[in-house]
Parts: sequence; C-alpha cells; structure tokens
Amino acid sequence: MKPDTTTAMRQLIGEIRLAIPFDMPEASMCSDNCNICTMKLLEYLDMEVMDWERRLDAGEIPNFGDISRLQKTGKKIYRALEKNGLVCAKASE
Repeated sequence: MKPDTTTAMRQLIGEIRLAIPFDMPEASMCSDNCNICTMKLLEYLDMEVMDWERRLDAGEIPNFGDISRLQKTGKKIYRALEKNGLVCAKASE
C-alpha cells in the first residue's frame, strides 16, 4: 500500500536531510572553481524543507505537486553539489 501524501512528504524530507550535507563548513563549500553558489543553494533547500516540516506539523496536507516540486528541487541541488565535487555521484542515476 502506498503512503498518504503527508507520510510521503515526511519520507522525502528525511531522504533530503540524509543526502544533502546541510552542516558542511562554509570553507568546504567555496573553492576557486565554484560555478554555482553552494551556500545559497543549501540555504534555499534548508528553508524549503523547514517550511514543509512546519506546515506538516501544523496539519497541512501536501498534494502530489508539492511533493514533486520538493523532489525536483532536491535533485537539482544535489546535482549542483555533484558538479562542485561536494557529494559523491549516485551510481543509480
């Protein structure tokens, strides 16, 4: 049985928190060959995740579009971190 949208969103948030290094030191984020501002991307994604955690705790029920948008944002930011060499490339993708 598939989870309801609230459970699915909480699972997605958990996966994002595991995969994305939100606690990375600023010195590690910025390098000479940085093409994308990692710090701003991490701050943006962290704000989105925290907003959804707050909304879920308040009883809001996400729809499939909300889940899809957060998933897409997380994937794009993960790929940007890969390009900057800050996370390992996933073998499954």
